[in-house]
Amino acid sequence: MSHPLSETAVPPHAATATAKAATRATYAAFIWSGVSMASWASRIPQIRDALHLSPSKLGLVLLSIAAGSILALVGSGHIVARFGSRKTVTAMAGLLMIALAGAASGYHLGVLPVVLSLLLFGFANGAWDVAMNVQGAVVERAVGRSIMARFHAGFSVGTVAGALLGALMVTTHVPVTLHLALTALVVGVSTIYSVRNFMPDGAAEHAPAEGGGLAHTLRFWREPRTLLVGLFVLAFALAEGTGIDWISISLIDGYQAPAAVGTLAFAVFLAAMTVGRWFGPDLLDRYGRVTVLRVLAVFTVAGLLLFIFGPNVGTAFLGAILWGVGTSLGFPVGMSAASDDPKFAAPRVSVVASIGYCAFLGGPPLIGFLGDHFTVLRSLVAVTALVAVAALIARAIRPLPADGEVLAAEHHQ
Repeated sequence: MSHPLSETAVPPHAATATAKAATRATYAAFIWSGVSMASWASRIPQIRDALHLSPSKLGLVLLSIAAGSILALVGSGHIVARFGSRKTVTAMAGLLMIALAGAASGYHLGVLPVVLSLLLFGFANGAWDVAMNVQGAVVERAVGRSIMARFHAGFSVGTVAGALLGALMVTTHVPVTLHLALTALVVGVSTIYSVRNFMPDGAAEHAPAEGGGLAHTLRFWREPRTLLVGLFVLAFALAEGTGIDWISISLIDGYQAPAAVGTLAFAVFLAAMTVGRWFGPDLLDRYGRVTVLRVLAVFTVAGLLLFIFGPNVGTAFLGAILWGVGTSLGFPVGMSAASDDPKFAAPRVSVVASIGYCAFLGGPPLIGFLGDHFTVLRSLVAVTALVAVAALIARAIRPLPADGEVLAAEHHQ
């Protein structure tokens, strides 16, 4: 049997950009998205201290990113289907520049400017996320290989680079405003330049015409499989997002580690996630989605427990590695599962991403409020239960049947 992705022909008008150029452009979109997110996250402890925020108040501030993302994701399936992934990412890169620069300077004035800037930051990131995942699915089908996880590895490479740069900025006492403002400029300009080589989205661009625009998009919220894939992504997004938002602070506060060590643990977590995403596709092709993701769920739980209850900083770093590897494939495999049918990739990715981003919406205040009562470190126990649920419903991410058969990857389940 041929590879499942080769069953779908490349759209005829995809000749306007080669698959190789589109692949590089998609990697760039993922990488720069990661750089922007990690650059912000690397300076959370300094901004928290400047604004004198308790864990619960910081959780509410971070909530604004997720709120902006949810606002974008609800309608992003229709937006991407209407305007295409290239135009959507271009517009969102410009908006992200404004938002990140606003957060970089706004924290000198108080909490409100930061919250408003992060709301825009989340909106830009949410629509950008759906658009680049749709483009990733287009490229994945064009090259005939399961490479979505490697695009997400590109995101992780960007987050590692952003985190390491952030650690350097903290160590050398570079002001938060200078660091984040320059990052905003570089990320925005580089992304807008890179995505010129995106492929046309093909069949997904015509989806609104079949059912009346946004109403057509909203009907995908009633599909049982799509909702289960969304719940699966939600669990892994909570584990991933908790690591991004709280790993530095939990290590600093829970283990009394220096700020630079906390930022380094953040970078180690992201590096482990990057390794998992880069080597994950070979495992997925060999063993199938369900088996691999269930094993990674066990890694995630084990890593979290070791990070939380380990006796010292060294074991916490080991836990961060297992945690990062464990969460590596949840989100990208969920995006691939949502994109199995290219005709409806945009609306389904929008639904799954929207559900997944609820983890980013509820995660920061959940950990923050629990942190006020049990410490931030101990509050991470709450994440393990939802990851266990993801392992139980992992069969939802099986590839969709093609031509009356189960796709090749399913033979490994």
